Amino acid sequence: MSTGKIEVICGNNGSGKTALALGRALQALTRQKSVIVIQFLKGNQKQEDLAVIKRLEPELKIFRFEKAGCYFEHLSAEEQQEERINILNGLNYAKKVMTTGECDLLVLDEALGLVDQGIISAGELIALLDCRDEADVVLTGQVLPDSVREIADQVERVEIQVDNRRS
Repeated sequence: MSTGKIEVICGNNGSGKTALALGRALQALTRQKSVIVIQFLKGNQKQEDLAVIKRLEPELKIFRFEKAGCYFEHLSAEEQQEERINILNGLNYAKKVMTTGECDLLVLDEALGLVDQGIISAGELIALLDCRDEADVVLTGQVLPDSVREIADQVERVEIQVDNRRS
């Protein structure tokens, strides 16, 4: 029986979902918890961004399984198929982490995007989450399927507020 909590952080593009999820990871670290972050669909982000986060290793372990340097939807069909294999390797690693109790908190950054892109189904994501034992899981992404919302213990929606008034 899964006892770990599922938190979903969703919102529009550029709203700070990853930053909020990493904040949750830092909170867990301050409580002496072990944390693993697996990022998906981040091929467009600079390696320097990842290098800053990697300074927190070994306490916080961060992984990216994809190899492309651009958005998934900008890849050719052949390149997308290759990236799907890399993504599925990342999901298999997430399953291993959850079934072996390798960490207390697992952040699956942009996992909801995998569903939105049609790489996996919402049912496959839920099946993956059912593998967790005591680990808490944080999911991020823009679009939250109703079936995933139903199993979440907490849903946080973040949005950028634009103030066009002049000072």
